[in-house]
Amino acid sequence: MKIQVGYEMTYYVPQETPMILILRVHESRAADIEVPDYLTTDPAVPVSQYRDLFGNRCTRIVAPAGRITLRSRGIVRDSGELEVAITSAQQHPVQDLPEDTLVFLRPSRYCETELLSQTAWNLFGNVNPGWERVQAICDYVHNHIVFGYQNARPTKTAWEAFNERTGVCRDFTHLAVTLCRCMNIPARYCTGYLGDMGTPPPYAVMDFAAWFEAYIGGAWQMFDPRNNVPRIGRTLIARGRDAVDVAIATTYGQHILENFTVYTDEMP
Repeated sequence: MKIQVGYEMTYYVPQETPMILILRVHESRAADIEVPDYLTTDPAVPVSQYRDLFGNRCTRIVAPAGRITLRSRGIVRDSGELEVAITSAQQHPVQDLPEDTLVFLRPSRYCETELLSQTAWNLFGNVNPGWERVQAICDYVHNHIVFGYQNARPTKTAWEAFNERTGVCRDFTHLAVTLCRCMNIPARYCTGYLGDMGTPPPYAVMDFAAWFEAYIGGAWQMFDPRNNVPRIGRTLIARGRDAVDVAIATTYGQHILENFTVYTDEMP
């Protein structure tokens, strides 16, 4: 299948404001990109690109005072098949982990492993290590947190989500990532597009989605504690330690987000 992905966002800034945007489809999907999802701005401003420490494609602009609209439209090819779980994937002893995975064992801004370590071992210490343990963490988080935009806030951490038991997909992901790290499983936060293909209506308003990858069985395996079922058409944008590293927009000045639209649609 072919999937059209994109967004439109309008910001008001009272003065000239630098911005960093992480909104491009990830390089790992480069072979699937049929129409590149280039950023356009209204009014037009110079746009530059760079790669961050995690390999994400980042865009820099300076927004002029007033309103600026950011738009993108791309087309990505996808198999159209449901995601497949690698249930045989085994957990690695820490001493055998590749060095580039070790950063994803450490606590980070929204993932306080030091606060949840004992809880994690109490809950999952007797579960078979590997895929079964990670899936048990996803099952727990899926049932522990009640989804609701009214309970979202940009500063909520995994510890707070655990105690409040409410949140959005980033909160599900932060808690699952933290519990995995507590169990010595490297886990990294992911964000991207996830449409409703293959799911029954009614459909919620589209937004960017969050999920995570755990390093088991010698590779990074995808898990989604928010939905907790295989899906179709997941399209990665960025990976990092937590939401700090993959923020869709970082503004260096005052701003108001006046309009926000995301779309992920199967094309005829």
